[in-house]
Amino acid sequence: MIVHKTIIRYCDKHGETEFDEYLEKNNRIRRRCKKCRTEAVTKRRKKLKKLAVEYKGGKCSICGYNKCIEALQFHHLDPNVKDFGLSSHGLTRSWKKIKDELDKCVLVCSNCHAELHYN
Repeated sequence: MIVHKTIIRYCDKHGETEFDEYLEKNNRIRRRCKKCRTEAVTKRRKKLKKLAVEYKGGKCSICGYNKCIEALQFHHLDPNVKDFGLSSHGLTRSWKKIKDELDKCVLVCSNCHAELHYN
């Protein structure tokens, strides 16, 4: 889909706001509230981060920290085999691709991650 134009319409959730208008492959026009779309992407990324953290054991593999999911990060063991960064648009990919990349990583807290990169 390619954004054809931005228009102002009424959204049941956000009231009068901007919509993206798309032309689909079958030449049908589709309109989506920009705010609803942003919220959906944010919700999906949080869900995938939660799944990823659970997949890697749910706690820092070095110190055992598990209090705040936002403080948990994925460290690539070998940067040469890194296909993409999980924190930089990584959670927009399919779960299969995310799992393949997670298999190259360890789950660490932000403090331990900083220490790994320091040494």
